[in-house]
Amino acid sequence: MKKLAYSCIGIGGALALLILGQSILIPFVYGLVLWFLSRYFKNLLHKIPLFKKKVPNWLINTFVFALVLVGLSLISGLISRNIAALLENSKVYKANLDEVLKLINATLQIDLTQQIPASLETFDYATILGNIADALSGALGDFIMIILYAVFIFTEESSLSNKIKKVFSDAKQYQRSTAILSKINDASSDYIRLKTYVSLITGLVGYIFLEIMGVDAPFFWAFLMFALNYIPTIGSLIATLFPAFFSLVQFGEFTPFIIILSVLGVIEWFIGNVIEPRLMGKSLNLSPLVTIMALIIWGQIWGITGMLLSTPITVVMVIIFSQFQSTRSVAILLSENGEIDDIYDAEPKE
Repeated sequence: MKKLAYSCIGIGGALALLILGQSILIPFVYGLVLWFLSRYFKNLLHKIPLFKKKVPNWLINTFVFALVLVGLSLISGLISRNIAALLENSKVYKANLDEVLKLINATLQIDLTQQIPASLETFDYATILGNIADALSGALGDFIMIILYAVFIFTEESSLSNKIKKVFSDAKQYQRSTAILSKINDASSDYIRLKTYVSLITGLVGYIFLEIMGVDAPFFWAFLMFALNYIPTIGSLIATLFPAFFSLVQFGEFTPFIIILSVLGVIEWFIGNVIEPRLMGKSLNLSPLVTIMALIIWGQIWGITGMLLSTPITVVMVIIFSQFQSTRSVAILLSENGEIDDIYDAEPKE
C-alpha cells in the first residue's frame, strides 16, 4: 500500500513538473531534436575521408550546426512569404466561401447561414491566417532558447561519457548505464531520422501535386503535411483535410476539393501504410492502443508539441522501464507483442 501511495505521489509530481515547467522543458526537448539532426549530418560528413582526417571536430560541429540553422531560417522565410500571400487574397477567399455556401444551399436545400450562423457570419479568413502568423512569430522566442540548448548539449557531448564513468564507479553499473543510454540514443535517433524521411517524402509529393493543381501557397500546405506527419494516426488525416478545404475557399468549386482530397488521401495512405512500415519495421515495438493513448495524454500535457513527440517519448519510457525489474511489467504492457529486451545486467543487490 505504501508503494502504491509513493507511486501516485511520484506520478502526480512528475505531471505537475511537466505542466508547470513546459516553458523550459519544451524548448529543451526541441533542442535535443536539433542536436539529433545535427549529429546525423555530422556522421554523414565523417564518412567523407577528407572531413574525418583533416577537419577538426569542433569545426565540423560548427559547420553542421550553421548548416541546420541556415536551413531552418530559409524554411521559416518561405513560410512567412506564403502566409503573406494568403493574407493578400483574404477578401477573394471570403467571397469564394460565400459562393460555396450559396451552392450548398441551392443543391441541398439547406440554409447553412441559419444552421450555424455564428460560425459563418463571423468567419474572417484574414484573422485566422493572422493568428497563424502570430503563432509562428511567437515561436521565434522559443527558437532562440532551442538554439542555446542545442549548443550547450553539443558542448556537453564530449565530456558526458567521463561524467557517467565518475558517477557510476562500479564497472557493471557503468556498463549498464551506458548500454541503456546507447539504446535510448539509437531508438530516438532512428525514429527521428526515419520519420523525417517519411515526412519529407510526404511534403515533397504533396507540394508537387498542389503546385500542379494551382493551389495558392503550396509550400505552406506542404510544410503542414510534413510537420503533421509526425503526429501518429490523426496527423496524416488533418494534413489531407487542410489543403483540401482551402481549395474550396480558393476556387469556390467542389471539383478541385474532391480531386485534392482523393489524391492526397491516396498519397498519405500509401506512404503511411506501405513506405513507412518498410522503413520503420518493428523497431518501435509499441502497441497501437498505447500509441493513441500516448498521443492523447501528451497532447493534453504539452499540446501540439506533446502530440509531435508522444511516440519517441513513449519509446524511451519502454526502454527505461524494461531495464528494471520493478517496472518491467509496465514495459511489457506498453510494448506491441510483449517482447522486450532482456535486462542488460542483474540489478545490484541491496
